[in-house]
Amino acid sequence: MRIVRRRVLPGLPLALGVTLVYVGIIVVLPLSALVFKAASLGPEDYWRIVSSERAFASYRVTVLCALAATVFNLVFGLALAWVLVRYRFPGRRLVDALVDLPFALPTAVAGIALTTLFAANGWFGAPLALLGIKVAYTPLGIIVAMSFTSIPFIVRTVQPVLEELDPALEEAGQTLGAGDLSIFVRVILPLLSPALLAGVSLSFARSLGEFGAIIFIAGNQPFETEITALLAFIRLEEYDYPASAAIASVMLLTAFVMLAVTNLMQARALRYTVRG
Repeated sequence: MRIVRRRVLPGLPLALGVTLVYVGIIVVLPLSALVFKAASLGPEDYWRIVSSERAFASYRVTVLCALAATVFNLVFGLALAWVLVRYRFPGRRLVDALVDLPFALPTAVAGIALTTLFAANGWFGAPLALLGIKVAYTPLGIIVAMSFTSIPFIVRTVQPVLEELDPALEEAGQTLGAGDLSIFVRVILPLLSPALLAGVSLSFARSLGEFGAIIFIAGNQPFETEITALLAFIRLEEYDYPASAAIASVMLLTAFVMLAVTNLMQARALRYTVRG
């Protein structure tokens, strides 16, 4: 007898066609318009715009702050995911729900709230000011905003993997005399590495493209706290669409390269994990 498997979705041709149309309209079409607009510039004009001193300063501020925010999220996000999975305490569900708050909260609202908290007279800013630490209107404020908006990517990527880990692996390490740190580094961390790489790449990409939460707390001073997304927006407000597209294309290329490298690293780590 021939077994017929019923599928909820239609057959491959129709499902594939709908998927390709959706991706083409939602993703490919806007990106193509951006690339074609930037390509309307000649090579000399394009290089002059993307390599200007102000543009390079915005690249430096954006990338360095995004790296700092990603490193912070890697450590704190992993610790938060570990606590949510391995421990039971009062208010755990509330903390777990708060992790998704940056996803639901409009970024402009997040920027206003962070600026209020970290201003010189804010709840957090005033005690830090006594220690000589200024957050609002400095690169540190940009890092805070990037960290806030991108930390859920690491927590939600690592958390399911932690929940699926077999406790027998840790128990085996303990019976062999390994300490807690050795078990974490040699047993748990290799199993988490593909998920960590995925979370780090998504967190870094979100930090690179963040706009609303940053412009309120950064101060937006050229060469100091001006991010690349803001510079592209300024050129857009000046009706210099080709220049805006050229600057945005640099961000697009950076994100593509970063995601491609991360996917290769993730596939490599996953392959060795499966082999092990």
